[in-house]
Amino acid sequence: MEIAGWLQAGGWGLLAGGALLLGAAAGVRYQVPQRLVAAIMAFGSGVLISALSFELMDEAVETGGLASTAAGFVIGACIYTGANWLLARKGAKHRKRSTPPEGADPKAKASGAAIAIGALLDGIPESIVIGLSLVGGEGVSMAMVAAVFLSNLPEGLSSAAGMKRAGHSTRYIMGIWAAIAVASGLAATAGFTLLHAFPPEILAAITAVAAGGVLAMVVDTMIPEAFEETHDFAGLIVTAGFLAAFALSKLSS
Repeated sequence: MEIAGWLQAGGWGLLAGGALLLGAAAGVRYQVPQRLVAAIMAFGSGVLISALSFELMDEAVETGGLASTAAGFVIGACIYTGANWLLARKGAKHRKRSTPPEGADPKAKASGAAIAIGALLDGIPESIVIGLSLVGGEGVSMAMVAAVFLSNLPEGLSSAAGMKRAGHSTRYIMGIWAAIAVASGLAATAGFTLLHAFPPEILAAITAVAAGGVLAMVVDTMIPEAFEETHDFAGLIVTAGFLAAFALSKLSS
């Protein structure tokens, strides 16, 4: 029996968002080397950039043309950048870090609400895209699911470790990330059910808005944190992630 599209979208979104919870569980229980976390983050950055290029932007242009795609892409990047700037002022600037930045008070208690909103800001566009990938009836984009999963894992790990270091309880931390994982599943469901009936130009613009937001997120939050720990190897690891996602995209097409 064929599974309803909205249920598939929600399931894939929940799977990808579940990486946040998996990472958070590791972050509160184990002392994971920050360099390993940064390497995973660099690899995930490459995977996301590849998925954006070959899964989202190409599809958006084919669906609604270059003009609507370009407009949506720029709008998405602007929306994310503005929202991220506001969150940075509320204590979520280093939400992907497990250790405080140099010169910061290591005992300063990070705002759990700001970190949670920041994680939603990072994850909602990704989850919507997962739902949108099912609209054409050709199945979910496995490259996009893998990209989101690999970007969520180090985010949950680093952020949870940082929240624990700042004094938050394990129950509080796990509760936040469980709620965000569920929100990711709901966002993917919404991406499929609410947007699939839109005209091609609007659908392309919405896809591009999400793509622009995700790319801005990668550049603003993931790559700087990854480079800080991996240094000269960051470019090589990002390249490996890009190639892995590119190969997966071609093999699944």
